[in-house]
Amino acid sequence: MNNRNDIIGPRIQRIEAISDGVFGVALTLLVLDIKVPVSEMIHTESDLMTAFSALLPKFLTYFLSFLTLGLAWSGQSTQFTHYIQHNDLKLNWITLFYLLFVTTVPFSTAFLSAHITFKFAIGLYWLNIFLLGLLRLINWNYAYHHHLLGIDEKGKNSLYKGMNQRIIIAQTLYAIAALLCFINPYLSIGTTIFIQLYFVLEVFAKKNKNALS
Repeated sequence: MNNRNDIIGPRIQRIEAISDGVFGVALTLLVLDIKVPVSEMIHTESDLMTAFSALLPKFLTYFLSFLTLGLAWSGQSTQFTHYIQHNDLKLNWITLFYLLFVTTVPFSTAFLSAHITFKFAIGLYWLNIFLLGLLRLINWNYAYHHHLLGIDEKGKNSLYKGMNQRIIIAQTLYAIAALLCFINPYLSIGTTIFIQLYFVLEVFAKKNKNALS
C-alpha cells in the first residue's frame, strides 16, 4: 500500500503558486497601513509637511517589511526552484505554516509603526522574522533528510550545510539587531534594515561575479 504522505502531497508547482499568491497579498497589505493625511485638517503647506512627517515611521516600517518579505520570498523560491524537486504531504504543511507567518507580517508591521518607540513592538516584529527563518530552516532540513532534493550526492552535503549556516547567521544578526532596542528603537530598526540590504546586495554581487567568471 502506498504511503498517504506520498500520495496526497501536491506537485511542487502548486506549492510555488500558493506561495507567490500569499506573498503578493502580504506585500500589498503593507502599504495599506500608510493613510493619506485628512485634507480637512490641512490648510497650509506647513500643515501638509507636518502631516507627512508624521507618516515617516510608517514609511520606515513599510520599507523594513518590504525587505523582510522580499528576502523571505527569495529564500523560499530559491529552495523550491533550484533544489527541492519532490514533495510530500508533510512538506506541504511545513510550507503552509511558513506562509502563516508570512501573513502576519502586515500585522506586526502595523503594530510596530503604531508603537515604534516601544521595545515590545520591536520584540514582536523580531519574533515574526525569527519564525519565518525557523520554518524555512525546518523546510530545508526536512527536504534534505527525506531525499526531496533534486541534486547529485557530490554537492548535496556542502549545499545543505551552507544553506543551514546562512539561515542561522541571518537569524543571529537579526536577534542582535533586535536587542539594540534597549539602546534605541531606531538603532534597532536601522540595523535590521542594514542587515537586510547586505543580503540583498550580496545577491547582486554574486551575480556580477558569476557573469565575470
